[in-house]
Amino acid sequence: MSTPWTYLVGPNNALPEYPRPQMVRKRWLNLNGVWGYTGRSGSRMLTSPPSADKFDERILVPYPTESALSGIGRHDDQMWYRKVFEVPGTWRGQRVLLHFGAVDQIATVWVNGRKVAHHEGGYTSFSADITDALRYSGAQEIIVRAEDRNELNPFPVGKQRNDPEGLFYTGASGIWQTVWLEPVRSTYIEKLAITTDLNGMTLLPRVVGATDQRAEVVVSEPDGREVARTTGSPNQPLRVTVPRPRLWAPEHPYLYDIEVRLIGASGKLVDGVTSYAGLRTISTVPDAQGRPRIALNNKITFLHGPLDQGYWPDGIYTAPTDDALRFDLERTKALGMNFVRKHAKVEPARWYYWADRLGLLVWQDMPSLDVSLDIPVGPAPDPSPAAKRNFERELAEMIDQLRSVTSIVGWVPFNEGWGEFDAGRIAHVVKAHDPTRMVNANSGVNCCKSRPDSKAGDIYDDHTYVGPGRPPIPQGRGAHARQAGQHRVVVNGEYGGLGLVFDGNRWPGRPQAYEMTDSQARLTQRYVEVSRELEQIVRRGGLSGAIYTQLTDVENEVNGFLSYDRWLVKMDLRTVAARNRAVIAAGAAPVAPPPPAPPSDPRRLT
Repeated sequence: MSTPWTYLVGPNNALPEYPRPQMVRKRWLNLNGVWGYTGRSGSRMLTSPPSADKFDERILVPYPTESALSGIGRHDDQMWYRKVFEVPGTWRGQRVLLHFGAVDQIATVWVNGRKVAHHEGGYTSFSADITDALRYSGAQEIIVRAEDRNELNPFPVGKQRNDPEGLFYTGASGIWQTVWLEPVRSTYIEKLAITTDLNGMTLLPRVVGATDQRAEVVVSEPDGREVARTTGSPNQPLRVTVPRPRLWAPEHPYLYDIEVRLIGASGKLVDGVTSYAGLRTISTVPDAQGRPRIALNNKITFLHGPLDQGYWPDGIYTAPTDDALRFDLERTKALGMNFVRKHAKVEPARWYYWADRLGLLVWQDMPSLDVSLDIPVGPAPDPSPAAKRNFERELAEMIDQLRSVTSIVGWVPFNEGWGEFDAGRIAHVVKAHDPTRMVNANSGVNCCKSRPDSKAGDIYDDHTYVGPGRPPIPQGRGAHARQAGQHRVVVNGEYGGLGLVFDGNRWPGRPQAYEMTDSQARLTQRYVEVSRELEQIVRRGGLSGAIYTQLTDVENEVNGFLSYDRWLVKMDLRTVAARNRAVIAAGAAPVAPPPPAPPSDPRRLT
């Protein structure tokens, strides 16, 4: 199956865009493109790099080996990649960093025969300073070994499976995000963490190298006009107050430009990066009836959007082009929605960049450990100790990696009990790691009969198909209500799943949906009926969000707004957008007035 962008991909333009929009340096080298490749499975596994002549296939990086765009089109348990490159002469005398956006699941990297990196987990980025492994001049060699057995390994896998069917899909193994180089001095900014509120932002530049530096932060309007600046020590939080702040929201996603400079004792510029951020808060507030509600920038806001799985028929986990990556988010906006639940996958940094730019609120799932959905579903087995350790480590890495993203307003550690363990403790760990966002401890907690509701986190999340669900709305306040889990906002975290099969546009296999229709007109009609029922539930009050399954068809699932290849909109776009906007409007509500001030004491001196 091809998408509108499939034939735009070639050896010289495989995702050429700068891959890290929230920490940009001007000089860099993209290593995407054609690499040498050889795959191994079973008893043919290797422990050390093969000779150059053994790389007898060609693969287009960064597309997963199983994908059509990679040129390989199969799964290998062990994948070997080889790339020969040259370091630009203007980089001489500087440190050279090698970056990988993501490699699934276990990656080991050699440069010129010297091991420079080892990373476990398929959803988070990693880097290595390869300077000491480089030759003085001429050709340089990178070799990457990736090992991936999907659900047979004790790592988060999301919906990847060796034998995909039903709710599970084709695996995406090996290098699946951009590989790139950049030069830095011996002292440089390694990481930039940004936290915003309604009056400004706090930045933490993490610096490698000498500590006798001064960090300078300049915040500007999009037109370049400076609005605020501050200086301080690196590796310490730097607060910037923005005068007359303009807030970020889906209807006006205003972003400030940021420049961070590292200044040496002599006043010379040591390092500099550019970034951006939007000023916003996310919180829980009581509405006029005292029910907990989601508030964006202290204003009750109904979250309405699709479940977005981020799969592509040509690239699987990797969108064919940056335009394709942006297209899904633009379609979500065109559907009249203000929100996306990124389901069971972590996207490349540019996906979040486009969510920030276009104005979509995001809940970010942690990809789950393995789970069986055999019917009937029995008590879920406890994950192995190794799987638990890997899950918690990668969960913390994901949060740290995405901490500065403006559009992300919530974390979802578990979905429907899949691979779940210690849900209450994990929710508290996530909240402690990032207290600025909401935590949905278990999306679809009502679906998980073998795991009790931990009553942890900020959200009670109901999954009902076709639905929409009518979860109970908490009415209580105070310590007793919190103990009973009634402090949590309530959402319909999944509903819908209305399907339609196009005979000339379908994935090979048995199509499935929660309810099948026979035409675009009937699908649109059923969507309108379900949406009107949702609006009635919302108008009765107390519901904070609703997530429709789903944005696109995915392999055998045919319940998307769009076909899997993105060529077709399966419903009447204008009708659906009007319905979605009506639901969001129905969810707007006044915030409860603050409690009256205590009476003044006439004996108090003024």
